[in-house]
Amino acid sequence: MSLIATLDSKHKYSFNKLQKRIRRQTGTAIADFNMIEDGDRVMVCLSGGKDSYTMLDVLLYLQQRAPIHFSIIAVNLDQKQPGFPEHVLPAYLSSLGVEYLVVEEDTYSIVLDKVAPGKTTCSLCSRLRRGILYRTATELGATKIALGHHRDDMLETLFLNMFYGGQLKSMPPKLVSDDGKQMVIRPLAYCSEKDISRYAAVMDFPIIPCNLCGSQENLQRKVIKGMLQDWDKRFPGRIESMAKALQNVTPSHLADPSLFDFRGLKTQAQPYENGDIGFDPPSFPPSFDTAVDNETQTIKVFSVGQ
Repeated sequence: MSLIATLDSKHKYSFNKLQKRIRRQTGTAIADFNMIEDGDRVMVCLSGGKDSYTMLDVLLYLQQRAPIHFSIIAVNLDQKQPGFPEHVLPAYLSSLGVEYLVVEEDTYSIVLDKVAPGKTTCSLCSRLRRGILYRTATELGATKIALGHHRDDMLETLFLNMFYGGQLKSMPPKLVSDDGKQMVIRPLAYCSEKDISRYAAVMDFPIIPCNLCGSQENLQRKVIKGMLQDWDKRFPGRIESMAKALQNVTPSHLADPSLFDFRGLKTQAQPYENGDIGFDPPSFPPSFDTAVDNETQTIKVFSVGQ
């Protein structure tokens, strides 16, 4: 089902490194944020795109090698868009022997009825889809809902919120749903989109296009994606540095009084940790990804719940 067997030795070596990197980064993210614990039932949301296919593939690998036990059920939401190839995912999942469920909900008709012609349907569609998936997780007894968002999605969301929403926030690797009942995880939080694209191409996943509804593209996100891709080409390492910044926040050097008590700030006799560094030269930490690239590293970092 993949193109690995057709690769020459040079390209096979390159692919093996890519596969190990994605597996290692996923295992590290799971361990860092305690995404999966012993006994979890993980509902893997499968859209038919490259990201969710990669996530399922890596989670199945880790399931066999992690020091804990967890089960996986793949769930696809058939929203009844015209032309949706409803046979593709069941055939693929059956070939893997994966437990799965296809949920059929005609959100397509609801969106067409509620959204004016020519307007972007993504926002309403996303809210409807999220509600259905949360309900499905409860019905299945799933303890975690796994989404296929990756590092670039998180950075795009950060800039979207800054540029258009006036907020400094992104997609967290792990969060609780608004009603407090569901735990959502993003195991690919450390993986780059370009790595996932290369991986999916060689694995030859049966990709289902995301333009079946005919809706307008999210132009704001498209602009941000183009900006980040341009930076990645012209300034190698910048994307990795920005991703590292998401985990290296200093509230005392921002301007949110709800995160840091600026009003109550006092001088003191001893040196103040993270004090006035405004005139200090910037420091540049090591690369965001410095772990050793070998097969056993994935297993060592995936010590979830320990």
